[in-house]
Amino acid sequence: MSAEKHSTSDRINADTAAQTLLKLIRELALELHPGRPVTGLTLDSSIDRDLGFDSLGRVEMLVRIEKRFKCTLVESAFIEADTPRDLLQLILTATPEKTIETLSPLPGQEIGTTATEPHEATTLNEMLHWHVEVHADRPHVILYGDQEEPETLTYGDLLEGAEKMAAGLQQAGVAPTERVAIMLPTSRDYLFSFFGILLAGAVPVPIYPPARLSQVEDHLLRHGRILDNAQTVLMITVSEAKPLARLLQSQAASLGEIVTPAEMLQAGQRQPAAPRVSDQDIAFLQYTSGSTGTPKGVTLTHANLLANIRAMGQATGASSKDVFVSWLPLYHDMGLIGAWLGSLYFSAPLVLMSPLRFLVRPGRWLQAIHRHRGTLSASPNFGFELCLNKVDDAELEGLDLSSWRMAFNGAEPVSARTIRRFTEKFSRFGFRPEAMSPVYGLAECSVGLGFPPLERGPVIDRVQRHALTHSGEAIPTTGQEEYVEIVACGQALPGHQVRIVDSRGNPLPERREGELQFRGPSTTQGYFHNPEQTRQLFQDDWLNSGDLAYLSGNEIFITSRTKDLIIRGGRNIYPYDVEEELGNIAGVRKGCVAMFGSEDRASATERIVILAESRESRPGELERIREEVFNLATQLLGMPPDEVVLAPPHTVLKTSSGKIRRSACRELYEKGEASGGRRAIWRQFTRLTLSGLPAMLRRLWSRSAEALYAGYVWALLFTLAPPVWLLTALLPRIDWRWRLIRSAANLYRTLLGIPLEVDGLEHLPLDRPCVLAVNHASYIDGMVIVAALPRRFRFVAKAELLGQFVPRIFLQRIGSQFVERFDRQASAEDAKRLSGMAEAETPLLFFPEGTFQRVPGLMPFRLGAFVAAAQSDLPVVPVCLQGSRDILPANCWFPRHGRLKVSVKPAITPLDSDWQAAVKLRDESRQAILESCGEPDLQRG
Repeated sequence: MSAEKHSTSDRINADTAAQTLLKLIRELALELHPGRPVTGLTLDSSIDRDLGFDSLGRVEMLVRIEKRFKCTLVESAFIEADTPRDLLQLILTATPEKTIETLSPLPGQEIGTTATEPHEATTLNEMLHWHVEVHADRPHVILYGDQEEPETLTYGDLLEGAEKMAAGLQQAGVAPTERVAIMLPTSRDYLFSFFGILLAGAVPVPIYPPARLSQVEDHLLRHGRILDNAQTVLMITVSEAKPLARLLQSQAASLGEIVTPAEMLQAGQRQPAAPRVSDQDIAFLQYTSGSTGTPKGVTLTHANLLANIRAMGQATGASSKDVFVSWLPLYHDMGLIGAWLGSLYFSAPLVLMSPLRFLVRPGRWLQAIHRHRGTLSASPNFGFELCLNKVDDAELEGLDLSSWRMAFNGAEPVSARTIRRFTEKFSRFGFRPEAMSPVYGLAECSVGLGFPPLERGPVIDRVQRHALTHSGEAIPTTGQEEYVEIVACGQALPGHQVRIVDSRGNPLPERREGELQFRGPSTTQGYFHNPEQTRQLFQDDWLNSGDLAYLSGNEIFITSRTKDLIIRGGRNIYPYDVEEELGNIAGVRKGCVAMFGSEDRASATERIVILAESRESRPGELERIREEVFNLATQLLGMPPDEVVLAPPHTVLKTSSGKIRRSACRELYEKGEASGGRRAIWRQFTRLTLSGLPAMLRRLWSRSAEALYAGYVWALLFTLAPPVWLLTALLPRIDWRWRLIRSAANLYRTLLGIPLEVDGLEHLPLDRPCVLAVNHASYIDGMVIVAALPRRFRFVAKAELLGQFVPRIFLQRIGSQFVERFDRQASAEDAKRLSGMAEAETPLLFFPEGTFQRVPGLMPFRLGAFVAAAQSDLPVVPVCLQGSRDILPANCWFPRHGRLKVSVKPAITPLDSDWQAAVKLRDESRQAILESCGEPDLQRG
């Protein structure tokens, strides 16, 4: 009876919750779409299709549901929910909401304790290894996922996961210096993937996943251009994004495999090879946000990044006692370099949450600062605005922000109004005015360039609007004329310089507007595979920022982007100020206004166009909004705009960091697509598929040709190999056998159309004994050496082959010698035997690496060949083999066409017969091969 009553009670509660939920959704739908009746709403209605809720509409719905039901929902599950019934299930299984009081500091956290820094590290790889050697168990990242309680990753955890990822990438064929794209959310997998790519010697290319399907076409076209420019060979993404990612293969011909982190981690069960990485190697490609055009890949070396991190640390007084709290995405330089890599360098714990976690509930950012006693944190201006507009006072009960010593505000224009409002509201929760720190940076300078002095607080300059727009002079206002407020973004970092120049590149005095230029150790060498844009980036040793600014007392004041500036009637018109004011009009979506110039071909002048988003659909209201936008813009500009376009949500295109892409909006407008409503998803996918069809057909043709060639290779091998093996076994004289196999090897190569270039044969002794040392890269190396060298020699092969009938007979008949690799006593006896045989007339040929692998690179050399040479007083002839790994790499039975080259290097004579002489022979031989093989050094250190 009791169980029956309990079941009835649960059903009533569920029914009541369902009615309350449907009422809440109906009210929100009417607010989002005024004038549109909500009919037929049921628990099985589609949130996207039937109700038309976009991502921000979902966020608002989540906030209201949690307030109404006093619970905390899992954001990822909420975003994926398709119907109110899905939401109801989440509500019925949700956890009670937590307040500031219940979010106590985590027990036993070893954070805020003193640690040293890797001052001697020259690469990010060295930096991570240093931390693991010094304090592997020290907490590095405190990661918030779907659960309220975070997980802690130590430096040791990061290296272990990264090494598995590196091994998996190498197993997949990723070679050093090749580019690998990361399209992942904030997670352990992202951290492992980024450093895994670095440890594999490859170059990470962070890209961001699509925010919403309504702009999937624009997203994929942009990313297709990025992947094509970067020549990425592999992409790491979540399994759900694989179908979407495969569409990118039609836009980027080089993109091969698309894998998940789990697949790579599972494949990487062995220790990865460790290619040598220098400070001048590219650490990663940071593609610019594209706010003013097509994204460009900024090449950032390890030296650039470490210089920037150290300079920012000096400017901010960063140390291991700091705690950085971040919700910034890891695909953006401010979150990747400023938050994560900066925290990693200074041994400062990083409290990390996803952007979604912040956007859904901005208060969580502030709660994390409170809970973990955060000292450093950063956000674009809109993040501070979200906290002002979306965080209720009740949610802040008990909040303490007094530990927050620097609140970095950057990555987009800084609003003086936002600074004042945020400081005023949160000062009663312990936030100090001096903590607000407007900063300036750009990808071309790694990330940071301008930082304010410690404890100085923000500086806001009020200058005469007329003088700035007409003559470019930043004249302080007297209080009588119209003015504009511009926030100082700090001074140049230590070791860096800035200046302001006119259109001819001449330096300008203080308070004169021009283009900001900079230089210093953090600056890029240019854009990847883009020589024209690189040329435009530089003026002598100064780099053009693309930003208009003026200096005053060494402080940087940014006024606009050069490409966003509209020049009309001799006046400079700055879009940002106007856009910010227009966003305050009722019915206009704040932060979703773009003002840009569009050429009027008839008059050859630039028209001023304002594109503003609105949720409104009623004709009368739309006309009212359009009129208000027109009137306010006229007042602000001193002239009327040429056109005001009102568009539905998500029409205004933005970068991954939220900046308006005005050039892209102009292109949208000029195509006539700015006010036509959302483009149907199926149409976007159809256009993408059709646009990529030629590339897909070319890829299919290429792969078909490769498959046919591989089949031809094996068919020819199975035709030639049996008679060659049989004749080798039967011919009575070894000279005859060698002529046979050399002729067969060259015939096989010729029939396959593989050219073989041989140089340095003059270095090969033809009439005296020697030891040949050859790098090992492929299964076909023996055949290639036989075809290339005119002299007979003895292969030194592994003893395991004695147990295999076919290779044993063949190798024995051509005079090969076998050595034991695993039995130490037998191996020592073999070494003595080889030392005696080395004095014979026929040279011994060693592959001193002992084995080969799929990943390109020269592995460490074993000493056996060189001990034999030193003890027999014989010269070692290094022989460099190139191209065989490309034709048939390890663990692959799919041969490809390629070119081969064999280079014989000058002989190296031993200086003595002892151990040191053998080591010297080994090192000199290896260096000679390394300089010619064109592959990286896989010997650590």
